[in-house]
Amino acid sequence: MRKWPVIGVVLAALWVFVRGATLAPATVLGEFLIGLFVGLPIAFAFRGFYAPQTALVRDVRVLPYAVFYLLVFTKELLTGSLDVAYRVLVPSMPIEPDVVAVPLRVESDAAITTIANSITLTPGTLTMDHDAAENTLYVHGITGRNREALLAPIRTWEDYALVIFDEDARPGDAAPPAGGETGGD
Repeated sequence: MRKWPVIGVVLAALWVFVRGATLAPATVLGEFLIGLFVGLPIAFAFRGFYAPQTALVRDVRVLPYAVFYLLVFTKELLTGSLDVAYRVLVPSMPIEPDVVAVPLRVESDAAITTIANSITLTPGTLTMDHDAAENTLYVHGITGRNREALLAPIRTWEDYALVIFDEDARPGDAAPPAGGETGGD
């Protein structure tokens, strides 16, 4: 199956969310049709930037993992926002910034970038660097000294990304040992 129509439909679905359509069926359908009107030509115009064919069965199999990834990301986004807001409003809350080395199991550029961006978009964390030789992200956390709490959502995202991006490793495989952790304030 050609990939550009699928991407056009995905863009149309994103259009519905970006527009903030109310849940009335007529409104959702109208916004979706507008999204198709905009998304299909864009997908067609940029079809040279991605593979021409898609494995629809694989895409359908991966869809639940993508949904779970987004749900975990949304949960972390909300809890991170509340945590940072609480730390701002209650100055007695400890802020113990640190940089943590996070060795990755994912290897593709798309998977690494997705995880790095998810970390950076989550309040209280920031992806500082990626060491390609060791396949390690360096993550600054507002409470970085609690390494396990910082790593837990990243490992969950990585488990889903392993399936979404069709990586060699499998969810639940052990993470590589940390090559070089840094510390300090």
